[in-house]
Amino acid sequence: MPLPETTYCSQQINIPPVLPDILKQFSKAAIRTQPQDVLLWSAAYFTALSEGKPLPVKDRLEMNVATQKTDTGLTPGLLKVLHKQLSPGQTCPKEELQKKWMALSLPMDQLESILELGNFSSNIDWMQFFALSCCALGGNITMAMKFACEILTEDEESDAARIPFDTFVELYTYLAHLDEEIPQNHIDSFLSNLQTQAEHQEGMIKPLDFIYLHNMDTASPGEEKQSDKLRI
Repeated sequence: MPLPETTYCSQQINIPPVLPDILKQFSKAAIRTQPQDVLLWSAAYFTALSEGKPLPVKDRLEMNVATQKTDTGLTPGLLKVLHKQLSPGQTCPKEELQKKWMALSLPMDQLESILELGNFSSNIDWMQFFALSCCALGGNITMAMKFACEILTEDEESDAARIPFDTFVELYTYLAHLDEEIPQNHIDSFLSNLQTQAEHQEGMIKPLDFIYLHNMDTASPGEEKQSDKLRI
């Protein structure tokens, strides 16, 4: 015979006091992040939460991503999530990157393309990987640097998206050398002009500074070819 069903009254059920807030924050995070695989992402979320590590959560909802029906790969919001998770150590193991990438349901072929282009070993320089990922978003160095500023800035969303000039130099120089189509004298001249602007902006650079220079510099060899070399 089946056992009789046990009935409990509300006084007998102990609900942990923190549970409602945990579930509320989890639900808000899922809505903002819009994970393709909710179960996989949830496992990564609660693992990070239990270990006190940065959560795989976007700062805000990306509306173009929330309304599309198919996964189109990396987005600025998702790259910012990865940056918060993987940048503190400066380098990260390839296995850890793959794990974080999969938790966000990002296409593995896109990751492999970035890793191959950067010729990364088992221990990955995060800022170099970040720079190439920005190229995956923008298609050329100018747009890649714009995305880098928007992701790395500590300004409010409606502000200028400034980043330290030294950070800009690190990312731009890496991409320009990897591109191989941009002459060194162009790199030096471009950065020298930007440094002059940065000195008047407390050592900071914003997208309008270098986009303006890019638009004015119509005779730069290799500037229009770089998207083919760095296309991901």
